[in-house]
Amino acid sequence: MKVPLLDIAAQLKSIGCELKSAVIEVIDSTRYIGGPKITEIEQKIAEYCGVQYGIGVSSGTDALLVSLMALDIGHGDIVITTPYSFFASAGVIARLGAIPAFVDIEPDTYNLGPNYLEDWLNGNPAEIKNVRAIIPIHLYGQCANMDSIMEIANRYGIPVIEDAAQAIGAKYPSKNGIKKAGSMGITGCFSFFPSKNLGAIGDGGMVVTKDEKIADKIRKLRNHGAYPKYYHSMIGGNFRLDAIQAAILLAKFPHLEKWHSMRQENAAYYDENLNVGEIRKPTIAYSRKDHIYNQYVISVSTHRDELQKFLSDNDIGTAIYYPLPFHLQECFRYLEYKKGDFPNSEYAAEHTLAIPIYPELTTEMQDYVISKIGEFYE
Repeated sequence: MKVPLLDIAAQLKSIGCELKSAVIEVIDSTRYIGGPKITEIEQKIAEYCGVQYGIGVSSGTDALLVSLMALDIGHGDIVITTPYSFFASAGVIARLGAIPAFVDIEPDTYNLGPNYLEDWLNGNPAEIKNVRAIIPIHLYGQCANMDSIMEIANRYGIPVIEDAAQAIGAKYPSKNGIKKAGSMGITGCFSFFPSKNLGAIGDGGMVVTKDEKIADKIRKLRNHGAYPKYYHSMIGGNFRLDAIQAAILLAKFPHLEKWHSMRQENAAYYDENLNVGEIRKPTIAYSRKDHIYNQYVISVSTHRDELQKFLSDNDIGTAIYYPLPFHLQECFRYLEYKKGDFPNSEYAAEHTLAIPIYPELTTEMQDYVISKIGEFYE
């Protein structure tokens, strides 16, 4: 049996005609840059997240970058995030000449640990004035502990940018009611990379916010800082969402909650049936219905790489997210971190493995994955 990590072709079987019609409609309209499709998806995503404004951009990376730019973050400023995520979470900080300051993740959720954030601020009093933002990452589809993070951030007057690239639709049971990922910070940043729960057929992203001034600034920044056309009040970039990608997202959007539910059902099946002593299954910090399972990531006590090879040899797709934390990457050597500085991130990098969780996964396929993992450790 062949079980890929992700099977986009399986999704196409059910909605391929809708997607092709959406693309043809854009082609026939000749509205390839901007236009009604962009406005419509911006409104739908903003409403879905419970905020007033959505600004379509060219990728999840650019959503983070333009959010930092909107806060005028630049040379010498400090932005706090974790060392365990997709590279963009830290790369955008360095691109602006700012300094990434890392704090460790919680060992069970892989999200930014509020206690580590507090420790950093207590341990670096002279640097607090230079801290211009905090970027918590809702990794794998589960929200970070945002009440605690926001309380700390608000106490110090530091804006929070949510990296929700993997978490569109994830819920957080805040003390102020149920919140959606991306709705709690000054901005929330989404990616529509094809592997995401809501994926385009290329790159795409979005920034959501409740702040009208930030929204207006990001709209200008995504179009070279121009408004009106050819009049530039600031220097931005070409960060526009493509109209064809917007049309694809509009076609897929009505299916998103169903796909979340299917992933949650698959996760529940693994949780109930993947019972191998060497395996730690994903921690549910709140409830399974709050987690959208962009990935289902197990932690193995021993022989992670050998397990991955064994599963590959048996036609089961897996992935390691992420094999080397930021603080050990060559490009960040100038920050002078060393191995051992962030033990939870380093352990996750060496022991975790993502297994298939996509909506169209069948019970038979899951049983095969479970049996092969058990066979390996036997």
